[in-house]
Amino acid sequence: MKTIKVAVSGFSGCGNTTVSHMLAELLGVPCINYTFRNLATDLQMELSDIIDKAQTDLSFDRMVDSKQLELASAGPCVLGSRLAVWLLKEADLRIFLTASPEVRAKRISEREKTSLETTLTFTQKRDAQDSERYRTLYNIDNKDYSFVDLVINTEYYTPEKICHIIKAALDEKLKSN
Repeated sequence: MKTIKVAVSGFSGCGNTTVSHMLAELLGVPCINYTFRNLATDLQMELSDIIDKAQTDLSFDRMVDSKQLELASAGPCVLGSRLAVWLLKEADLRIFLTASPEVRAKRISEREKTSLETTLTFTQKRDAQDSERYRTLYNIDNKDYSFVDLVINTEYYTPEKICHIIKAALDEKLKSN
């Protein structure tokens, strides 16, 4: 059987992590979601130190991205990350998840137990910083995801429904190849 690789990306609060883990379980493949938190553990550093240093030292982003690709090269997987759809060239299916800034901020504020107003401001600032970093690092415009196979607005579906939409699209794509 072909080695299945699915790439899932989206801005923070769109449900990337939730959908990636659920989809991997549905497909029976590993989920790869290597983050700054994992890197901090691997480097035996505090997460806050990694985040602070990453603001001026792009090598931390490169370490995370190269580790993700290394893990993804081992076999079938769902790779869930902000840049998965751009970096995992051999993906069988590329999915970009969307939601409005307000919905994303609401989800994040509930998860992090922060005020909605503070979270919305922080999320917009983070989006801008991420966009600039990705452009500097890889010349990627993360607002242009027109090349992906599937764009799903997560405001309208449960994570379970999103996984079934993705699975149906994957099955269809594999059938036609």
